[in-house]
Amino acid sequence: MKVLVTGAYGFTGKNLVENLKNIRDGKNRTRPNIKIDEIFEFDIDTDKSLLDEYCAKADFVFNLAGVNRPKDNSEFMAGNFGFASELLDTLKKHGNKCPVMLSSSLQATLIGRYDGEYGRSKLAGENLFFDYSKETGATVYVYRFPNLFGKWCRPNYNSAVATFCNNIANDLPIQVNDRSTQLELLYIDDLIEEMLDAIEDKPLRCEYNELKPVASDSGKFCYVPTTHKVTLGEIVDLLESFKAQPDTLIMPEIPNNSFAKKLYSTYLSYLPKEKTIFDLKMNCDDRGSFTELLKTVNCGQFSVNISKPGITKGQHWHNTKWEFFIVVAGHGLIQERKIGSDEVKEFEVSGDKIQAIHMLPGYTHNIINLSDTENLVTVMWANEQFDPNHPDTFGEPV
Repeated sequence: MKVLVTGAYGFTGKNLVENLKNIRDGKNRTRPNIKIDEIFEFDIDTDKSLLDEYCAKADFVFNLAGVNRPKDNSEFMAGNFGFASELLDTLKKHGNKCPVMLSSSLQATLIGRYDGEYGRSKLAGENLFFDYSKETGATVYVYRFPNLFGKWCRPNYNSAVATFCNNIANDLPIQVNDRSTQLELLYIDDLIEEMLDAIEDKPLRCEYNELKPVASDSGKFCYVPTTHKVTLGEIVDLLESFKAQPDTLIMPEIPNNSFAKKLYSTYLSYLPKEKTIFDLKMNCDDRGSFTELLKTVNCGQFSVNISKPGITKGQHWHNTKWEFFIVVAGHGLIQERKIGSDEVKEFEVSGDKIQAIHMLPGYTHNIINLSDTENLVTVMWANEQFDPNHPDTFGEPV
């Protein structure tokens, strides 16, 4: 399959092209039904003559080209309708009836605040595609996108999320006029998956009830089912918590497929080099060191313990707290004894065979470095963050 992507150097285009390359090069094996031989990248600066060549050869076309922030409103129609017309005329010239996808916008509904020149140009493009399909019999996939966000989106352009992520990551000011303003947001990776579904001719189809897509197998529009409705205030608060993570070590809740998870990935993509790395506080003494690595809101914390040769650490127990000890380097012995009992459980551990050992509530425990020359390195997880006001830690030798 040969795929033409117009607007290939824009935000959506770049994400799509790189994912198409992964399929072409055999790096993404989750789409075994898609076989890609060539990817034709076309953008505003591409030699115009290449459009003719690409339209003659393409087996699928993604039309992502468009104008978002013109100097003059008249450029909306030229960029969003005019180019689409040129593209379809070129396909017709070569008798190429391959499927064509159009990236439109919710603003094409012309409802409420969306009633403007940009929306009119997008609506004209949609009608052009539907007429083209009736005339030629070619399949068209018309998507009305809400606000998009994700990695590689240009800040200070037409995406508040990109601007907020970039500015907060780089200690630049942001302006929020109304924290209660709600946005409907579509994550770029969710969009890319749906676009790959379109290549496989299994898009999700719908009709529109004003701004809301209503699933319909016979619908003339296509849509991405997962979007997120969030306020500007919620976005900013999440970003501020992400920014604070290197200081607090607290990882906010990021459930699977949640907006927070997607926003965090987006935020990280804007970090400057100097913020990509940060120091951790090593608590050092003659026995070695102990360093907290990561804390979570509801699922405890991770630490790393380094014990020098011959050293014994621990010798304490907990009422409710429990831990995993995972030796990743060195050779050691872990001992546990139930309080009030003389029976000792022993576990010989080594970085050559990584195992997780439960530190049981009500059992005093220790970890001994058995080596005379090598440090013992242990990754530790506790089921709760350490609370100095309620440490739940009581010294007692095993």
